[in-house]
Amino acid sequence: MPPYGNGPDSGARTRDLVLTGLTLLLAFGTMYLPQSTQERVSALLQGGLRPFTALQGIVSEGSARRVRVETLQAELDYLSKIMSTHRAVTDENRTLRKLLDLKESLGYDYRPATISRPGTPGSESTFLVNVGTSDGVQVSAPVLSPAGLVGVIREARNSNALGIDWTHPDFRSSAMLADGSVYGMVESRRGDFREDDRLILNGIPYHEEVAVGQVVLTSGLGGVFPRGIVIGTVLGIAEEEGAWRKAYVLDPAAAPGAATHVLIFMGESGDSVNLGDPEGEHR
Repeated sequence: MPPYGNGPDSGARTRDLVLTGLTLLLAFGTMYLPQSTQERVSALLQGGLRPFTALQGIVSEGSARRVRVETLQAELDYLSKIMSTHRAVTDENRTLRKLLDLKESLGYDYRPATISRPGTPGSESTFLVNVGTSDGVQVSAPVLSPAGLVGVIREARNSNALGIDWTHPDFRSSAMLADGSVYGMVESRRGDFREDDRLILNGIPYHEEVAVGQVVLTSGLGGVFPRGIVIGTVLGIAEEEGAWRKAYVLDPAAAPGAATHVLIFMGESGDSVNLGDPEGEHR
């Protein structure tokens, strides 16, 4: 072990002591200098330290700015959260108001409900509602949003019910043009992607003219869907069969994935029918 005082730290301590001593000597020495000389020394020291003083000011100002920026960012995040919540509540209130207006205009008895999605593979076209048989919900009850027809109840339980939306392969509805001039059957047509799912207005006589942009409603035939619920608008011809029948592709009025609050039709037991007929409307 090396003797005390011969290591590298010993030399550093010696230099520190020498510098400290010199600083003290200068400090005491300046006390006995003439006033004019003290002022010149003070001016020289102030001039030499000015860059360090300015740098210190810049560092302090930068630290203060950083604190202000962090505070403003926290306030912005808080306001964004409040605005997001406010926007969601506003949208929900707007939807509920539209549902109330729709319920009054339809002239039928409807039960308000909230939709949730199972989220499991193979259940993309199904949904759950938070009302069931204890609330009067029955199988084959139509489900609609403020925009139009969403789907139909397929299985009713005591406190909830399972439904299918219009993208389900089994979905069918009798339909008509808004002016009542043409009647047909609406069915689902799957696309290559879920965004390409469309509704097809089928069974239109070849000689009937259906213009692009015409609104298609439920016709009330078959006893499942009340007359007058909006299904979609005509986009164009989907296919022709010989010279006797045409089919038209529709732009659906309701987006099932966007539906959160809905109305469920509350008909008498004699008005509801079995959903299990995939070849035609549920009858």
